[in-house]
Amino acid sequence: MRDRRPETPYRGPIQQDRPARLVLFMRRHKRGLRLILAFLVLLALAGFGASALKLSSSESRFAPYRAKLVQYLPFQIKTIRIEGRNLTPEEDLTKALGTSVGQPIFGFSVSAARDRIDALPFVDHAIVERHMPDTIVVKIVERSPIAVWQDHGQFILINRAGERVPDQGLEGKNGQAFIRLPLVVGEGANLAASSLVDALTANPGIKDFVVAAVRVGQRRWNLTLRDGATVLLPEGQEQAALARLAQYQSQFRLMERPVVSIDMRLPDRMVIHQTPVSPPDPNATKTGATDKTAPAGNRPPLPAAAPAPSGGGRSTRLPAARGSTTHSSPPQPADGAPEE
Repeated sequence: MRDRRPETPYRGPIQQDRPARLVLFMRRHKRGLRLILAFLVLLALAGFGASALKLSSSESRFAPYRAKLVQYLPFQIKTIRIEGRNLTPEEDLTKALGTSVGQPIFGFSVSAARDRIDALPFVDHAIVERHMPDTIVVKIVERSPIAVWQDHGQFILINRAGERVPDQGLEGKNGQAFIRLPLVVGEGANLAASSLVDALTANPGIKDFVVAAVRVGQRRWNLTLRDGATVLLPEGQEQAALARLAQYQSQFRLMERPVVSIDMRLPDRMVIHQTPVSPPDPNATKTGATDKTAPAGNRPPLPAAAPAPSGGGRSTRLPAARGSTTHSSPPQPADGAPEE
């Protein structure tokens, strides 16, 4: 009987008939896998660069590197779309955005541009978006004040309905809004301010001289000018009166003359109270001095002045039509109320 030994396992290399499936797949798609790998690397680099550009700290730290990077980027801004702008001047908004058409679309920080736009006086908040490949979209939500109402010593921002606009006092951009908006004073001035503001906006040559509008008897307005003169407007006819005043401003430069008041309450004429003329110096008369004062500038003369009224000073009445008419009687209130 033959002696049998147990079989020992084979410990040499395992022979396979064919390579593994993964190896075969990589061999077959070697070219495609290289393209995919290169695309992923470029995508990672682009994402890293975009994230670096968005960092607020990159404004100063990475500024030199970013300037070099944007030179090689092919994307340029072709369209800047702004939504929601009414009160904010376009020049101020463009300056705050910090870029323009033709500039690299990655050449500015979206977050920094948003912060600058938020700081503008009439902007409540803003959204700045970069839409690839060539569009910048700016969406702003404006505060809606049209005037500043002075009520019992307090200054309040009001909207067209006369309602208070939430504000944070006179600090920061709120203070800038207070300075730019017209000032209305008196009881009921907030409810009637919208029509006056529209009339002033339609006549910018007059608006530039006005510093405040005072509501009189909750019926009409008195305008206070920069030199302290007063313009008395008729009740409910602010637009027509200001248009007539603008016509006289263009003809006679009336707003630049030293007058005390301009009464426009009469529909067919304008009464101008000029500064009282000081009496001649008796000493100058004795020494034979003569008055050689020339009219200031090249302002055309007003129509002939009427004799001085009983209150002292000179008064000139300008009719609504062309030409002039001189009256010797002092002006009377148009609405029957005592003179203010």
